[in-house]
Amino acid sequence: MELPLVVGVDGSESSLRAVDWAADEAVLHGVPLRLVNASMWERYEGAALAQELGRPSGRVMAENIVGTAAERARRRDPDLKIQTDILPEDTVSALLSEGRNASALVTGSRGRSGLAEVMLGSVSLAIAARADCPVFVIRGNHDPQSGKHRRIVLGVDEPPGGSAAVRFAFREAERRRAVLHAIRAWRCPAHEAVDHARDAGDAARYHKSQAAEILEAALREAVADHPTLEVHRATAEGPARMVLMNASAAADLLVVGAHRRHGHFGLQLGRVAHTVLHHSMCPVAVVPQRA
Repeated sequence: MELPLVVGVDGSESSLRAVDWAADEAVLHGVPLRLVNASMWERYEGAALAQELGRPSGRVMAENIVGTAAERARRRDPDLKIQTDILPEDTVSALLSEGRNASALVTGSRGRSGLAEVMLGSVSLAIAARADCPVFVIRGNHDPQSGKHRRIVLGVDEPPGGSAAVRFAFREAERRRAVLHAIRAWRCPAHEAVDHARDAGDAARYHKSQAAEILEAALREAVADHPTLEVHRATAEGPARMVLMNASAAADLLVVGAHRRHGHFGLQLGRVAHTVLHHSMCPVAVVPQRA
């Protein structure tokens, strides 16, 4: 059975852009699109109170939201299989539950709170941090159909920590017929800095060489599995979060891994993933690494 691509919709412009992007992605992968609206309206309002106040009930509003989203998705491709659902529970819990039977989750960069788009919404951040499946957070304003850069950027962690993200990025690049740019950032620790220029240069060359070795090891298996994919390797000096944020300006998708840690909060986002989710200039895919 094909696992659907699940989108959380709340009627905001951000979520509607996520629907556009997800519709194209579902067509690309040949999977159904599932549109979900979740809120606690039933607990706090109820249909009777809404009628007394002379306004549409939360249920009616939710139906309008998913209906509008479904119509928008059909305009992207009339043959796309679309499912809709309204879930009377909190949004984070609902989408995390949906993610257990989804090929991926898709969210906008913010909800209906009115906060500046530069800041990621709390729901999107929670989903990206805790979902069992890959999560796409749709950032940027470019047309999702354009694929104007034909470039996917992959932030490479040390193997085996980022192996799931590596495999995911290779598959996405191959589907899109895009070039994959794999980047490993490196830094020369401050305590290694010395006054002697040649020694300082040696230290920098050492760390750059180590980054190149890590990069090559992380990609080796995926390169063998995707022999026709064009892959560019790069090492860059600087904080990884800044290197990837800058690279996102010329990318259609930025892929990063997230590591599962034991504890109440499940999947935890490191500083790199957290930063790019807030500031990336293109959509971001957060891929969980299972133990």
